Amino acid sequence: MTFVIEALRNNPELAVFLTIALGFLIGRVKFGSFSLGVVVGCLLAGVLVGQLDIKVPTVLKAVFFDLFLFTTGYKVGPQFFRALKKDALPQVALTVVLCVTCLLTALTFAKLLNYDMGTAAGLLAGAFSESTVIGTAGEAIQRLDLPQAERTALVNNIPVAYAVTYLIGTAALVWFLPKIGPKLMGIDLRQVAAARRAEDARSVAETEGVVSAARLFDVRAYRVENPLLLGKTIAELEALPKRSRVFVLRGRSGEVLFDQASEHRVRAGDIIAVMARFEVHAARGDLIGPEVSDPELLDIPLEALDVIVTSRRIDGKSLAELAEGQFARGVFLAKLTRSGIAMPLLPTTRLDRGDVLSLMGPMAEVERVAMEVGYPDRRTAATDMVFVGLGIFLGGLFGLLSVNLWGIPLTLTASGGALFMGLLFGWLRSAYPFFGRIPEPAIWIFDTVGLCMFIGIVGLGAGPSFVAGLKATGISLVAVGLVSALLPHVVGILFGRYVLRMDPLIVLGACAGAGTITAALRSVQDEAQSSIPALGYTVPYAIGNILLTAWGPVLVALMAM
Repeated sequence: MTFVIEALRNNPELAVFLTIALGFLIGRVKFGSFSLGVVVGCLLAGVLVGQLDIKVPTVLKAVFFDLFLFTTGYKVGPQFFRALKKDALPQVALTVVLCVTCLLTALTFAKLLNYDMGTAAGLLAGAFSESTVIGTAGEAIQRLDLPQAERTALVNNIPVAYAVTYLIGTAALVWFLPKIGPKLMGIDLRQVAAARRAEDARSVAETEGVVSAARLFDVRAYRVENPLLLGKTIAELEALPKRSRVFVLRGRSGEVLFDQASEHRVRAGDIIAVMARFEVHAARGDLIGPEVSDPELLDIPLEALDVIVTSRRIDGKSLAELAEGQFARGVFLAKLTRSGIAMPLLPTTRLDRGDVLSLMGPMAEVERVAMEVGYPDRRTAATDMVFVGLGIFLGGLFGLLSVNLWGIPLTLTASGGALFMGLLFGWLRSAYPFFGRIPEPAIWIFDTVGLCMFIGIVGLGAGPSFVAGLKATGISLVAVGLVSALLPHVVGILFGRYVLRMDPLIVLGACAGAGTITAALRSVQDEAQSSIPALGYTVPYAIGNILLTAWGPVLVALMAM
């Protein structure tokens, strides 16, 4: 054991990796349906390993924090700039009200209970599930004109308060938003969601199966026996009135194959390859004739391709509008992702620049639609590290600029600058996606591992004083953390519903986004049995990340006054 302890003290990088391993292990432990999560797990693991008094170079913490913040900005950049559009203003207003209430709540409790600025920052970070506050507030404290020992003690108090209030706040909100939120608005969540689904079902009937473009489809061969279909070309067959999106890719007459461009008129006994949803084949395939096996006819190259929406002509259009005419002929939408969140595939869902469409269909048709929509985001494991490195460098330089407010120097800091430049670079990537690619696995590494490394190192540094700090403030922080987490969301729900007159499902999604709690969004969706709340999540999530991160140095400045 002595050998292990000495190895960890002399080689702190080993302690960091041990912390990450233990943290992810702790984060996976579930208590019913609730788990601590890997971020809190890494903090607790860092505190545990930190009892051995291990010194980790501070620059290592800054590297991982900058990488995490840049990636956060990169993910939400398109939605952050979309918030400037008029149709997003209600969601922006709700987010600002909720986040300002968060700041005022933390400041008020800190003043009333005489918390130091480190504990106040930890309360803000934990109660509102914004781990970045730990870094930005800590950097702001380090710039204060105080003795180094006092600054260190204040910084070490941040993770103590964060650990207590994060557990209370997150668990409470995951329960509060889907259970109490609807009661504040006087609605039954499932009934409202069911009404929306019924409305969307009527819309599908009117727009000829837009949702069907999002479902799994199949290509099958049928021998034509229906007299109503005889004597028509493929183009005329597809022009027939129908309730669903059905496409004839090509056909066979004897030994001769013919396609849509052919003038061949279908005769009895001809075989056609029909593409449609599975349920359409099952329900109405026999209206054409018996299904047959024809491998040669069905040997059609199909493609699954992710496409980033960049076209201004497509931006703002609904799925219903895109399904009309020949624009999306033969192409089905498997998934729509916005800022990493799957959007509901409804006729009324509108596209934003930066959205990722997962298209499926014949290769030629998919490629044609991809050129119209935006940029094909073909699978690759390569990350544009020139883009990442230059972004963090430029952001850091910008963040070091400062202004004096009431004699207190305010600055984004190098880390805040990395977040800002991540926003800008993320937006540039959505508008000009031929550079700056960061694949999803790399985003997970930069985002999740970057944050966990940072939090783990924070825990290692705070370890020796963590228990004493918890004894001093732990009991009061439990109650304060609970009230601080719930009060801003009560204000947000009431403001969104009764002042802004927003759809209740969107209000709950927006509150989850403004509070940057993805687990709460999933809880609301599960309770509503609907994915519609996700439509209100992405813009508030983008704005909430920025505001709550910025509140770290703002809170420190207010506490120092």
